[in-house]
Amino acid sequence: MDPLANPFAPGAGTQPPELAGRDEVLRSATTAFARIKAGRAAKSQMLLGLRGVGKTVLLNRLAEIAEDQGFLPVMLEAPEDRRLAEMLVPPLRQHLFKLSRREGAKDLARRGLGVLRSFAQAFQVTVGDVAFSVQPELGTADSGSLEADLPEVLVATTEAAKATDLGIALFIDEVQYLALPDLAALIASAHKLAQKNLPFVLIGAGLPQLAALAGEAKSYAERLFDYPRIDALPSAEARKAIVVPIEREGATIDPDAVDFIIQTTQGYPYFLQEWGYRAWDRAEVSPITLADTANARLDTLRALDASFFRVRFDRMTPREKDYVRAMAELGPGPHRSGEVAQAVGMEVQSAAPLRSGRIKKGMIYSPQHGDTAFTVPMFDDFLKREMPSQAISPPRLKGKTMKGKTKPHAKKRGAKRA
Repeated sequence: MDPLANPFAPGAGTQPPELAGRDEVLRSATTAFARIKAGRAAKSQMLLGLRGVGKTVLLNRLAEIAEDQGFLPVMLEAPEDRRLAEMLVPPLRQHLFKLSRREGAKDLARRGLGVLRSFAQAFQVTVGDVAFSVQPELGTADSGSLEADLPEVLVATTEAAKATDLGIALFIDEVQYLALPDLAALIASAHKLAQKNLPFVLIGAGLPQLAALAGEAKSYAERLFDYPRIDALPSAEARKAIVVPIEREGATIDPDAVDFIIQTTQGYPYFLQEWGYRAWDRAEVSPITLADTANARLDTLRALDASFFRVRFDRMTPREKDYVRAMAELGPGPHRSGEVAQAVGMEVQSAAPLRSGRIKKGMIYSPQHGDTAFTVPMFDDFLKREMPSQAISPPRLKGKTMKGKTKPHAKKRGAKRA
């Protein structure tokens, strides 16, 4: 069929043609925006989920909704090697400059710029003296302690926004990559602005371990945020994600073809988009058939392997690849950490740094204490395709053979023969 009419949109954070299965999350956040804007209490949110479930898509959609409701959105993505202060200064400065030109907010916005300049100087964030065109607000947000200074910056910015009946909505993707002190400062800031009843909302997104990290950073984080789980789509919603876009283009797809896609992708939104895209291109005419979707299998796997999976695989060292390959041999998981260590042929203590490093890089996570699972759906299948002949080392347990039989101890030098 016509590739120009292909409705599917596989890509990082690309809005799908049908945002299926997320109505409750959108409704809850929309209500929170309205309540906070009206001066009523509501919780901010941290969206939790594996790779490819559409967390970034949801953040982008929620930013649109927040802007429609009178919030100035601040969009950030937390990489592993940047400070929160460095990321926040440019967008906050941009909003404050715009507010400084609006009647009713000029004085507060100029004060906010002074506070932001003090903050930038304290954390050595280079933005240019001319760009600020205001003197720093001495004694405010300049202590060099992020947990003390960040709330003052966000309060000053939000007060300026409130003067023109606006609010500030901060959206941060990949929150799990924030350093723990930065995460603690962010949570403390959200807490302070909530206590002051200012129109500020924080929506974050990250891997499943984010909830534990937030609790570690600040014990009250569990009461400050809701933590909606963003997961694979149920069958009915996955069906909508495939069928509705096709029908909007005046085409159809056979029910058994839809079943094949859902079963093969396990309902993960990114995989649904990729498979739908390839199946459309494979089909010569409507309806798209089971044969079309089956023939699209190789195209889809090649596309996923070359982008979605490859970008994560290439970041690993050879030893880390051995670890996750051994983990893949055990199946999708989760698996006990000891089982993975045994599969890779290491003592649990020796394997711990490999496991910890993979968790920090967002490749695996611990669903509960002692368990290990992939953060990337179907990554175990990719590893088996990528490393098909990988030999899994036998357990190196002291005094044991592969079959669990005790090895005879070596005779001491000089021992008498029987």
